[in-house]
Amino acid sequence: MIVVLTGGTGGAKFIDGLRQVIAPEEITLIVNTGDDLEWWGLYVSPDLDSITYVLAGLLSKERGWGVKGDTFYCLQAMGELGQPIWFHVGDRDLAVHLLRSKLLTQGKTLAEATNEIAGKLGVQARILPMSNSRVETRIGTPIGELSFQEYFVQRWYQDPVNSVRFAGIADAEPAPGVIEAIKSASAIVIAPSNPVTSIGPILGVPGILAALRKTRAPILGISPIIAAAAVSGPAGILMAANGLPVSIAGVAQAYQDFLKILVVDTRGNCSTPDWWFTLLIL
Repeated sequence: MIVVLTGGTGGAKFIDGLRQVIAPEEITLIVNTGDDLEWWGLYVSPDLDSITYVLAGLLSKERGWGVKGDTFYCLQAMGELGQPIWFHVGDRDLAVHLLRSKLLTQGKTLAEATNEIAGKLGVQARILPMSNSRVETRIGTPIGELSFQEYFVQRWYQDPVNSVRFAGIADAEPAPGVIEAIKSASAIVIAPSNPVTSIGPILGVPGILAALRKTRAPILGISPIIAAAAVSGPAGILMAANGLPVSIAGVAQAYQDFLKILVVDTRGNCSTPDWWFTLLIL
């Protein structure tokens, strides 16, 4: 079994390729939920949705999120009713949020709701949220603390970042199956997701980092940084705010407690002499 720790956008692109060469039923995904939010009274889990959609063949590759070919009639109507519409939710996407919220209201856990939604969409891989507990990534800026979606989507990550924290992380527990998957994995991959706000919350859930340190499975990371810049999004900004170099070395530093292999692009600076793991330069 291949276990992948992943966020949404960058991770979804990797998983789209992985499912072409590994049978989906041999893949387990442990997915960041620090970006989750309540929107129009519904529970939205953007990274879980992106991973579910890509495995179901539904992800819009043009946008990198949401359902391909989706319409936005509800979004338009909500705007006409004076409701906030900065977080774009398509109509088919909205159906998933409605079902998830219904299941959670009925007493299902986030993991149970995720499994039910994935099954209804024909997904054969196993998708696990990092935790059933509510963990929220909070971004400190000069105008105050923002949720990740406020910082990333509403404000287009234009605000200087003073701090990053994960509210609720100390009391969170790994979702059922997460630790067992790490223990039984034949290999573990850290997807090319944001090391701070996509992989960071997963590693911050008590018990997950310890399990990664103990596992005998090889752990391979894929750098989301090429030539001292993020492939997409605010990864570089957030790494710098967390005191990490915006480079391959910064990715290595973020994962130094457990990483065995790091996959990097030839455009990266691979000259650091004291790395303690293998580099695969592609």
